[in-house]
Amino acid sequence: MGRFHWNHLKLRDKLLLMYILCVFIPIVLTNIVFYNVTTTNIKNQKSHDADIALEKLQGELRAVIDEAAGISYLYYIDPLLNQLLDRNYESQIEYVEAFNNTRSIFNKSEQAYKTTSATVIYTDNPTILSSGPIMPLSDTDKETDWYREFMKTNVSYPLFIQDNDTFSLVQRLNYVKGNGYTSLIKIDLNMATIKQLFAISGFEGSIYFAKPDGTILYSNDSRADWRSGMRIATLPKPTHSLSYDKVYTNNNYLNGWALHGVINEGSFLHDVRKSGSFVIYLALINFVLPSLIIAALSRSIHKRLVKIVRHMKKVKNQHFETIPLDDARDEIGQLTGEFNRMTERIDNLITDVYLADIQKKDLEIRQRQAQLHALHSQINPHFLFNSLETIRMRSLMKGETETAKTIHYMAKIFRKSISWKRSWVSIREEIELTECFLEIQKYRFGDKLQYQLTIEDAVYDQMIPKMTFLPFVENASIHGIESTPGIGLIQIHIGIAGNKLMFRLSDNGIGMPEAKLTELLNYLRLDDSIGDNVGMKNVYTRLKLCYKDSFEFDIHSSEGHGTIVELRLPLDMNGQ
Repeated sequence: MGRFHWNHLKLRDKLLLMYILCVFIPIVLTNIVFYNVTTTNIKNQKSHDADIALEKLQGELRAVIDEAAGISYLYYIDPLLNQLLDRNYESQIEYVEAFNNTRSIFNKSEQAYKTTSATVIYTDNPTILSSGPIMPLSDTDKETDWYREFMKTNVSYPLFIQDNDTFSLVQRLNYVKGNGYTSLIKIDLNMATIKQLFAISGFEGSIYFAKPDGTILYSNDSRADWRSGMRIATLPKPTHSLSYDKVYTNNNYLNGWALHGVINEGSFLHDVRKSGSFVIYLALINFVLPSLIIAALSRSIHKRLVKIVRHMKKVKNQHFETIPLDDARDEIGQLTGEFNRMTERIDNLITDVYLADIQKKDLEIRQRQAQLHALHSQINPHFLFNSLETIRMRSLMKGETETAKTIHYMAKIFRKSISWKRSWVSIREEIELTECFLEIQKYRFGDKLQYQLTIEDAVYDQMIPKMTFLPFVENASIHGIESTPGIGLIQIHIGIAGNKLMFRLSDNGIGMPEAKLTELLNYLRLDDSIGDNVGMKNVYTRLKLCYKDSFEFDIHSSEGHGTIVELRLPLDMNGQ
C-alpha cells in the first residue's frame, strides 16, 4: 500500500475536505462554544435577577410589616389610650365621654389604609363598651388560634402571626401599669397589598413565605397545597430547579421568617435550548448546500481540465488542434486561451521555418545596406558644409557682404551641429550658437528684429544640455515677432538666482490667449505625443531626463503683449 499524498486526491475531494476542515468544523465548534457560553451567561444573569427580585420583595414586605408595627408601637406608648383602657368607669355615659375625648388617637390606622386592613384593640376591662376599634375580649376571642399562639409568648414587641389567611401583628398594651387589665392590639395587614407585592416582584418562579420552623404560610404557587401546613423541606420541586432563600434577621417580630424562591431551570433556558435545535439545522444546511455547490464547481473544473489534457496529448502526436473557446474568464479559461495560442505558435513556427531562413538572409542584406548608408551619411554633411563655404566666398568676391555673413553664420551653425559629439555644452557655446541664429533672423527680418543679450560672467562656464535655449529663441522670432506690425525685440537674460541657473527670454510679439497658453503647457508637461512644437517638446523632454523634477519651467503670455519664457536649472550639473 503506497504512502498517502495530497496530490493523490481528486480536486473535488480536496475542495470538500478543505471546506469541512477549514469552514464547517470551525463553524460548528464556534456555535457550540457560543451556545454553551450564552447558556451559562443567561443562567447566571437570570439567577442574579431572581436573587435581586427576591431581595427586593423581602424589603418591600418588611416595609409593609414595619409600617404596621410602627402603628402598633404608637398605640403601645400612647398615654391617652393606656389611660382610657385601664380606667374603671362608673357608668356607660362616663366611658362614652372619655372615648369621644380620645377618638383622634385612632386616626393612625386610617392613614395606613394601603398597608393595613383592620385595627382592633381588645381589653378585658368590664366597664368598657364595644366602640370604634375597641372590642371587649370575650371568651370566644380567647379560644381563637391567634390568641392562643400569642398568649404562649410574653414579649412586649408586636408578634407576627397568621389568622386564617390574614397576617396580623399582635402586641400587648401594657406600657403603663394600672389596674391589671389585659389589653392588646391586633393589626391585620392588607392581603391585597401583599398579593400585589408577590405578583409584581419580577421573580420568575414560585415564592413561599415561611415561619422560622419552615411551615409555609403564604405562596403564589397555586399548584402547591401550602394551606395544609406544608413545610419547605417537604416541598415538591422540579428535577432541575434553582432555590433562593432570604431570611429576616435583626428584627424582633420577623426573626427567622424567610422568603423561599424556586425556579425551574428549564423555564428560562427554554428559548436558548430552542436555539440549539436551530444550530443543528443550520449546521446541516451549512454542510449539504456547500457540498452540492462544491460538487458542481469541481465538475466544471474537472471537465475542462480533462479537455485540456486530451488536446495536450494530441499536440504530442503533432496534431495541433485548438480547444473550442467558451465565455469562461477564470484561470482555466485563461489557461485554455494560452494553450490555444501556444499551439498556434508552435504550428506557425514549424510551418514557417523555411520562411524564417529567408527572412534571416534578407536581414543580413539590409544590415549591409545600412552600413553603406551610414558611410554616405558621414560624407554628405562635409560636402554640404564645403558647398556653403564656396557660396560664401563667391558672395564676398561679388561684394555681397551681408549675404556672405549670413551664409557664414549658417555654416557655423551647421558645423557645430555635426561637430558636437557631447550631450552637454557650456553656456558660452550655447550663446554663440544662439547669436548665429539671431543674426540669420536679422538678415531675414531686417531692422524689424532687434535683440539684446545679458549674460552674467559667472555663468559662462556652466554646463547645460546642448541646444537648450535655441528652440525657445527660434519660437520667439518666428511665432512672436514675425506677425507683429512694429519692431520686434527679443531680450535674453542668463544669470544666477538663488541656487539656480536662470534663463529668461522675453519678446514683444503678438503673445497668445490664455486658452492657447494652457493648451501649450499641458502639451509640454502631460502629453507624450509629438505635435507642432517639436523643438520645445524635445527640449522639455531632454531636461526631464537630465534633471528629473529639479528644474522649473514656465511661460507667461497675454494676447498682444508678448511672451516670457523662464527656465531655472540646477547649478554645477555637468552631465557626467
